[in-house]
Amino acid sequence: MEMLMLILQVIVLLGAIFVGIRLGGIGIGYAGGLGVVILGLCLGMKPGAIPWDVILIIMSVIAAISAMQLAGGLDYLVQIAERILRSNPKYINYLAPTVTYFLTILAGTGHTAFSMIPVIVEVAKEQNIKPSAPLSIAVVASQIAITASPVSAAVVYMTGALEPLGWSYPLLLAIWIPTTFIGCMLTAFVVTMFSNLDLSSDPVYQDRLAKGLVKPAVGAQNMQLKEGAKLSVGIFLIGVLAVVLYATAISKIGGKPVFIENVVVPRDAAIMSFMLGVATFITILCKIEVGKIADSSVFKSGMIACVCVLGVAWLGNTFVDGYKTQIGELSSDLVKQIPALLAVAYFFAATLLYSQAATAKAITPVVITALGISVANPGDSYMIVASFAAVSALFVLPTYPTLLGAVQMDDTGSTRIGHYIFNHAFLIPGVLAIAFSVILGFVAVAFV
Repeated sequence: MEMLMLILQVIVLLGAIFVGIRLGGIGIGYAGGLGVVILGLCLGMKPGAIPWDVILIIMSVIAAISAMQLAGGLDYLVQIAERILRSNPKYINYLAPTVTYFLTILAGTGHTAFSMIPVIVEVAKEQNIKPSAPLSIAVVASQIAITASPVSAAVVYMTGALEPLGWSYPLLLAIWIPTTFIGCMLTAFVVTMFSNLDLSSDPVYQDRLAKGLVKPAVGAQNMQLKEGAKLSVGIFLIGVLAVVLYATAISKIGGKPVFIENVVVPRDAAIMSFMLGVATFITILCKIEVGKIADSSVFKSGMIACVCVLGVAWLGNTFVDGYKTQIGELSSDLVKQIPALLAVAYFFAATLLYSQAATAKAITPVVITALGISVANPGDSYMIVASFAAVSALFVLPTYPTLLGAVQMDDTGSTRIGHYIFNHAFLIPGVLAIAFSVILGFVAVAFV
């Protein structure tokens, strides 16, 4: 009977995710909520915790970026990024992921990569390079950078979980930023060395070219920036710096606080309030119309992401909480024997939960409990630190917005999804980038 119930619950879990994928976009969140209803009312599972902290951090960061976009700040950043790409176009396979990586580091969301996709396609076409190569690495880099961004919900959660175990906020950033960035660059090297980059040899491109479906490269675009564009970027940068400085000040090294001992405003609340404060200053000083913020592309995509996290993460938490003991026992036996298997668990969970932060929040507490990790016994916590990048496996199913955006905006047809769903342009670069990042993570923690 118990086995039958487990089978039915797994069918509902995977079925809801499948329906969400078929619906696409915000439908993934809708289907996740439906799955919770069926698991709860029909199969007797108690609904899991809703990741409110994750959702609220995403909302507050998106609110600030939306204000910056309306003020023209994103246009200014795109202009800078385009100059970087065009300065050495032959190295676009390295420059494209570098740009999207650091945009995500700054913004705490990979949706900023949307603005770079058309530029990457243009520069690649000018160099007769298949856009699929730089686009695939750039999209993957924008996802992995979430695990190194000081203002991302995933990093905020993980630093809070790991700090009591002796891992300070600045130390974790010092591990995650270089390991993930080098992992992305190593992936770019492999793709560049072992891929056929010649666009003219692609039969799909030639077919689309003959049909007149490929637009000619138009060269650099001279965007007319709004008056407050540069100021809005400056305000946002100050806000991100303030978050980093405050989070460092309240973190602990060797059990002692760095600067602030009696913490009144915790890290989550600080990031949310700082970002809303940034949005306030941009609104006032850059004189934007707040009524138009909800119409911005960043705001729309960010709010869709919140609904997706709400539905899918809630569904995942419901299932994980129902089998917390069994999952804990299994992970304890396997991870103790092969620590890198934790990265595999993160990887497959992220594929289903559709969010780095939601994956970290669903799996990490179970692993900490299963391995007996505590303040008094923090030894095995290094596995979590080293494996964290694996929560970025949002590229496995070709449904993530930036991935779909890259497919749609590449008019050459080189960036495509195969007939078998999984054989798409992003899978191999994504797996490589995560593998390199995790391996480098284990090397890095060995020296700490």
